[in-house]
Amino acid sequence: MRWPWLLSLFLISPASAEDITVFAAASLAGPLDRVAHAFTAQTGHEVTLSYAGSSSIARQVEQGAPADVVFLANIDWMDHLEAAQAIRPGTRRDLLGNRLVIVMNTTHLADADVPPGIGDGRIAMALVDAVPAGIYGRMAFEASGVWDALRPQVIETDNVRAALRLVVLGAAQTGVVYATDAMAEPGVAVIETLSATLHPPIVYPAALTPHAPEPGRAFLDWLAGDAARALFRDAGFAVIDE
Repeated sequence: MRWPWLLSLFLISPASAEDITVFAAASLAGPLDRVAHAFTAQTGHEVTLSYAGSSSIARQVEQGAPADVVFLANIDWMDHLEAAQAIRPGTRRDLLGNRLVIVMNTTHLADADVPPGIGDGRIAMALVDAVPAGIYGRMAFEASGVWDALRPQVIETDNVRAALRLVVLGAAQTGVVYATDAMAEPGVAVIETLSATLHPPIVYPAALTPHAPEPGRAFLDWLAGDAARALFRDAGFAVIDE
């Protein structure tokens, strides 16, 4: 009779893997998917990724959205969550860096009358008062003394990937996006890299929420590990050494 043997097998088998929910900045989509897949393959813990603008994520987490790990593209929004006690003390880490670039649809590059830089067409940007890529872009243009002139040309979007999409579709002549976004999209080409001296450093912090299960901490550690760092570097991110 085999039933006792089967029962003993169930009793000694390891605990089932736990799922982890990660709220992440839209600009991380792609490389973070690959990082999460590698983590699941190694540990068995499934990772659900939810992408949005950092401002939207911060507001959702502050209101109790069920995130275990928060991975933003802006230290100010993580400061906001820390002040609201919406992240677990001592878990915050600065992991990645990025650059801002101006992109144009590759089919428009031959237009001889389009001047270098922004030009006079529509400019796609993430929300310039809320989303990190838009905030950094606005600050760079303000520091350059051109923001007032450019402001009427700007089309604002909910996140930086949406701004990139407008350029790909031809709905905007140019767009201000992260270098990693441009690297991942063959439909655009970089026509200018904005000087990093024109805005604060672009830093991606990650942290656990107060109710995160133990696998959440394992995933946060994984993000800072060699395998994840290699994947982020391949995607064009700068890796911050702690």
